[in-house]
Amino acid sequence: MLKNKNSSAIVAVKDLERARTFYSDVLGLNLADTGMDGVLGYRTGATWLTVYRSDFAGTNRANAVVWDVGVEVDDIVADLKAKGVAFERYDGMEHDGDIHVAGGLRLAWFKDPDGNILHLFGGAGAA
Repeated sequence: MLKNKNSSAIVAVKDLERARTFYSDVLGLNLADTGMDGVLGYRTGATWLTVYRSDFAGTNRANAVVWDVGVEVDDIVADLKAKGVAFERYDGMEHDGDIHVAGGLRLAWFKDPDGNILHLFGGAGAA
């Protein structure tokens, strides 16, 4: 039933204006939809990222959004770091600066202002 249907990511935030600044200005995403009160809609590639206000924001301790950035991972990490984004460092993997290395994969994790974990997936084997 769902295998041929599109899907999207949805992220809960406590402060919608703070989230708009982060997702629009820091991440450079284009705000495409503000038609619903308390909801921001961003187009990211062929998918949607929906950001909405919730009292439960930041309670997820797993990846909330993953971007497949291919060979651009190093450039994107450098750009985000220059904008003040702090990257997570997880034990058990090799590191190349702020990037985790696993075989041909280059991976990076960071948090939005509400603590939602955002993930960049790239390197060899990535699209």
